[in-house]
Amino acid sequence: MPNPPERPCRIRVQRDGPLLVEGPVEVVGEDGEVSSSDRFLVAVCTCRRSRIFPWCDTSHRCRGKRPGAGDAP
Repeated sequence: MPNPPERPCRIRVQRDGPLLVEGPVEVVGEDGEVSSSDRFLVAVCTCRRSRIFPWCDTSHRCRGKRPGAGDAP
């Protein structure tokens, strides 16, 4: 049985941006494909515009907001 981590994994939520996850991490896609990184901090795409999904490539910055995201009623 593996030893429990010394502290929980930290994930920072960014408004209109990626999730910042302290690594190393493994991301399991909806198709079951596993993407892994041993970096100390990774940005996980939440807008699905990234060309290197699941990792963020900052595509969300140049394309603006998605329709309905943050719009006033």
